[in-house]
Amino acid sequence: MPGSCEPLLELKRGETVESIHFGSAAIVDSSGSMIAWIGDPQAITFLRSSAKPFQALPFIESRGHYNFGLTLSEIALICGSHTGTDMHVKAVCSIQDKTGIRESDLQCGTHPPFDKSTSDRLFLGGEKPSPNRHNCSGKHSGMLAYAKMHGLPLETYLDPEHPIQREILATLAEMCALDTAEVRTGIDGCSAPIFAVPLFNAALAFARLCDPYDLFGPRAVACRTIVTAMTSHPEMVSGTGRFDTRLMEAGGGKILAKGGAEGYQATGLLPGALGPGSPGIGIVLKVSDGDLAVTASDGEARSRVRPAVTLEILRQLGALSEAQLTGMAEFGPVKQVVNWRKLVVGESRPVFTLYRA
Repeated sequence: MPGSCEPLLELKRGETVESIHFGSAAIVDSSGSMIAWIGDPQAITFLRSSAKPFQALPFIESRGHYNFGLTLSEIALICGSHTGTDMHVKAVCSIQDKTGIRESDLQCGTHPPFDKSTSDRLFLGGEKPSPNRHNCSGKHSGMLAYAKMHGLPLETYLDPEHPIQREILATLAEMCALDTAEVRTGIDGCSAPIFAVPLFNAALAFARLCDPYDLFGPRAVACRTIVTAMTSHPEMVSGTGRFDTRLMEAGGGKILAKGGAEGYQATGLLPGALGPGSPGIGIVLKVSDGDLAVTASDGEARSRVRPAVTLEILRQLGALSEAQLTGMAEFGPVKQVVNWRKLVVGESRPVFTLYRA
């Protein structure tokens, strides 16, 4: 990230500032107008898992979900980063059964479930995590289903030159209003190709996802299908109690949320979220230090910066009421710092004011 990142959130212990987190953000409407920003809105960085709705878009646009009879809940999982609970695994298995792929086809690797109670249960039972417990198993199952539908090789579905990955890249670039050559690529933690674009263009893509008024018919329908799936089944996009899920629940169908690794957070506001006639809006945030999760006194690992900063951006935009903010208070914007004895020893709070166009 460039040096023009600005302070986002500070942590005080007592009355002394102990830590400051820096970053940048872009807030863009569906017509391509910059509404507000922090730091450098042209900073180029990887979307990581925030790209998942766009990685699913070609499959949905080609009506793959109709071809295989997938439900909205299963579409949400394909777009999500789930926590590996039995509920999520059941949905992944259903996708695989309907599409004729197998867990052994997944090339995402394995990791312990993000849901602590599930992870503890597997460990105590001597059960090793499987690919279907991986937070990206829905995305990989969707890619494999798309390859299966077109009779393309499954073994190489993650190769950047595979037709599925080339189509995903082209679709993401179009949603971002970029040429494919302008999209930088890399390999994600789950081994799938991943993309880096300016924050402005990523925010535009989320605004258009939420408000596809100027997109051609099939793509506009696919965008609406994905947004409906994610906002009506937020528990499949992340998991019970997690920030993306809780924010979409609080938003009542008007807010879409999809976080990514290394301090990336994307949020979309549907038309009307800021009042009658307001356009779709994309909000993309990058925390320059990666916003590594902090283990709380209950043993759960939580991001400190992205939730608080996202809520503060939404507060400054007027996208959340006081009642909605109160319901999200465990995530911020202002939070108490509590030690292992549960004593309040300080607080964290956002320290920015949005620049307005």
